[in-house]
Amino acid sequence: MIYIGLPVYNEQHTIGLLLWRIRALLTEQGRDFQLLVVDDASTDDTAAVLEPYRRVLPLTVLTNETRQGYAASVERLIREAVRRSDYPKRDGVLILQGDFSEAPELIPEMVRCFEGGADVVAARTLQARALPRPVRAARIGGSLLARTLPVPDQVEDPLCGYRLYRLVALKRVLDRTRGGDPLLRHDGWAANVELLLSVWPHVRRFENVDVELDYSRHSRDTRLRPGRQLWDVFRASRDRRLRQLGSSGTEAGTGGIEATAKG
Repeated sequence: MIYIGLPVYNEQHTIGLLLWRIRALLTEQGRDFQLLVVDDASTDDTAAVLEPYRRVLPLTVLTNETRQGYAASVERLIREAVRRSDYPKRDGVLILQGDFSEAPELIPEMVRCFEGGADVVAARTLQARALPRPVRAARIGGSLLARTLPVPDQVEDPLCGYRLYRLVALKRVLDRTRGGDPLLRHDGWAANVELLLSVWPHVRRFENVDVELDYSRHSRDTRLRPGRQLWDVFRASRDRRLRQLGSSGTEAGTGGIEATAKG
């Protein structure tokens, strides 16, 4: 089973089309899948748009009563997928944005890599179309800051959250989380780095897959705030816990993590 997790906030214009596109892609491949959406207290008509899709798709909508942010929404998606899975060694959860900026057409290739044995399949952003100036500036700055993080050499784009994780690796991470402590303590791009470092000690095989960001399909202005994103990545770079995770992950990886790249 592949769980498709989408953290959503005010995406009334894109979320329905995106769900239908994902459904078409995975149905063509004959894949078993479930769609999980976290509606992070949207103030537009996102909830109304989602409602009819719940009747015709394998879709579950989880609603935050108050806005929790990207990291909390991703963590809720991960926990829900792990809770539902009866076969975590075979099942996976794929996280992507609900604004169509990350091409869903990459999903079948990511699933093929996953079924070929990869524990994490990560999108590697090499190109971007119609990239807004704030996003371009933030990605350059974020990439520079990411060099100070203990990211494994195999990971070529640690800021991108478009990834497919094997659930058994995430389950092992969650089992070690104490009580109600959050798994992700940083938001935005920093949460993507934090999640990767947390799961890395349990990864045996890792694959990169090229993706093109496409902001031309946006129906709204980007909500990305460069200063906030860079501040979160900077805070993550100073987080002693993340440095320990990176160190333990590197030590674990020396035993034979296999990394490959798909063009």
